[in-house]
Amino acid sequence: MNTTRREFLKCSVKCAAVTAPIICGRSVAGTTTEFGGTELTVLTDGNLSIPSRLILPSSIDEAEKATFLKNNELDQEFFQPDCNITLWRNKDRLVLFDVGAGTNFMPSAGKLLEDLESLNIDPSDITDVVFTHAHPDHLWGLVDDFDELAFPEAAFFMHEQEWDYWRADSTFDALSDERKSFAVGAKNRFAYIEDQVNLFRYGDEVLPGVEAVDSHGHTPGHTSFALHAGSSSTLVLGDALTHPVLSFQMAHWPSGSDQDPDAGRTTRLALLDRLAGDKMQIVGYHLPHPGIGRVERTASAYRFAAT
Repeated sequence: MNTTRREFLKCSVKCAAVTAPIICGRSVAGTTTEFGGTELTVLTDGNLSIPSRLILPSSIDEAEKATFLKNNELDQEFFQPDCNITLWRNKDRLVLFDVGAGTNFMPSAGKLLEDLESLNIDPSDITDVVFTHAHPDHLWGLVDDFDELAFPEAAFFMHEQEWDYWRADSTFDALSDERKSFAVGAKNRFAYIEDQVNLFRYGDEVLPGVEAVDSHGHTPGHTSFALHAGSSSTLVLGDALTHPVLSFQMAHWPSGSDQDPDAGRTTRLALLDRLAGDKMQIVGYHLPHPGIGRVERTASAYRFAAT
């Protein structure tokens, strides 16, 4: 990106911050915590608005589902989950986990650049971008409004199966009509980094202190990342756990947001068991902002304990 365009974007972001400091009830501001001698910041990309019918399972007994939703005040037409993006400042690296939705997905999302600006971080300062998966709200912010890379100096990392899946010609035909745009958008963004993307497998150390954890099911190559600094560890979940009630209390229910509901459920249950036992800190992309907390066991299931 040349200087003129970069300065124009900075000016646009500053103006937006002045005229609209609150986004759908969410403040634009990074939340920074100390993490093993490093800094962990959770930024906001805004929020989504998703019809509940696309998330709630259709295979569950309707009476059981209706009772649970009513008792938990979840009997609503739309869910509006937050979008939390993790930024890790570790020595000389500034690592971003996912890049948000950009401005072409939903008007309530795509606020990442504003939040970076609020912390005086230029997009060119980002050294690494690590993707959990390639759904629009995690990937489409890769490209700015000038059709150029939003993070021009970064190295990019994605699981090899996720990369191959979204590049395959068969993916478009296999997806429902509501998700076909996901495949088109992923291919479009992939073209910008296809000559420089770094592919990894589960169990790899993607970057120093960044371990790739198998959490497939939401997408074929969905990956969570265990961050290790000193004696501290945090799991960046991506979309492995997406709702503070449904994903924890009703983890055995299949999720309509998972491309493979059976695999997603298996992943969810295994993660909850592990996280409750290890008491590891988590950051959930769609948990209530900033999405930081831990998993606790209850008498019959689990709960999200925000910190």
